[in-house]
Amino acid sequence: MVGTGFVADLHLQALQSVRRARVAAVTSPHDDRRRAFAARVDAAGLGPCRAVGSVEEMLAGDLVDAVWLLGPNDTRLEHLRAIERAVTAGARLAGVACEKPLGRTVAEAAEMLALVEHAGLDHAYLENQVFAPAVRRGREILWRRAAATTGRPYLARASEEHSGPHRPWFWQGERQGGGAMLDMMCHSVEVARFLLTEPGAPRGSLRPVAATGTTASLKWSRPKYAARLAERMGAEVDYRRRPAEDVAHGEVRFEDDRGTSCLVEASTSWAYVGPGLRIGIEVLGPEYAMQIDTLRTGLQLFLSREVVGAEGEDLVEKQNAEQGLMPVLEDEAATYGYVGEDRHVVDALLAGRRPEETFEDGLAVTRLLMALYRSAELGRTVDPRDSGLDDYVPPVARPHPSGS
Repeated sequence: MVGTGFVADLHLQALQSVRRARVAAVTSPHDDRRRAFAARVDAAGLGPCRAVGSVEEMLAGDLVDAVWLLGPNDTRLEHLRAIERAVTAGARLAGVACEKPLGRTVAEAAEMLALVEHAGLDHAYLENQVFAPAVRRGREILWRRAAATTGRPYLARASEEHSGPHRPWFWQGERQGGGAMLDMMCHSVEVARFLLTEPGAPRGSLRPVAATGTTASLKWSRPKYAARLAERMGAEVDYRRRPAEDVAHGEVRFEDDRGTSCLVEASTSWAYVGPGLRIGIEVLGPEYAMQIDTLRTGLQLFLSREVVGAEGEDLVEKQNAEQGLMPVLEDEAATYGYVGEDRHVVDALLAGRRPEETFEDGLAVTRLLMALYRSAELGRTVDPRDSGLDDYVPPVARPHPSGS
């Protein structure tokens, strides 16, 4: 694994349920973090895990079969370049899996795809929501029972909301590549596109023809909350001077092979105040509807004001309260799709099969997000097929005139 953050921990939880999975090595720029993560791997029974200082060291000696790229957005291309050089020089590797988003721009995502293809590596784009049990089961029933008799679904809505990311780099436009839209709408756009794609048909059978996006900084750029954010994340995060969007909305219109239109509506927010992370998904068709809400859990816990404890996220990710009536996710790694995703990707890469989600999908999602950013900047609808998006950089990711 490359990276030791919160998502790496979710993958670690998920891999405990994957029959042939072992985590042989982990690397991170921070020696203390990689050593701590290696210790967690060993404690989880997935080791022995070595804490190594670089990707090159990880690939030396045929120690690993595949690499999971889970580090910050601004490091993934650098790490994949190192992997490509090592494989070209003779290192043995079955494949590479990369967390969302594949790139901060279309150009970065396109280079990621070109690198794995040049190295002859199998590749997987890690979009966990596509593998969420509720999404898989709902899609199967919807297309088999409803769409087969009354027609294809025509609208998919997907949203993801929480109170803000864990690490400072997420809040820095140049490092992350954007704000809430790039961070989370990559999930919403792809899971909606997946649900609208007829089973058995390639994902490219839905062609994007129009994208309309809006972005805003509504909460964290307010003086009170900007100061709170700087206190929590450090002086390098200054939303009074360099805000990124904490709320975003996007609409993408697709056409299928028969010219029939369908619509994706996606919304994301770092300004949500509620029990914790909320993922909402809805699909509508001529005579049917499907809904998912991850906070409508079967398990709930009530704690009175007499129960006092430290802040934590032991009930649900991005937990915002320690008292009251709260939902509890018994197994977040499974509910969010990490277990199904890792099981599928491990089996596919070890067998030499093409994973269901590849870097091609990651590139397609990045292009849609850049179209939505461009639309928000121009205040009009944009064609996602426009070649002008190839070198487009969202305003919040451009170098600041002050140089800071």
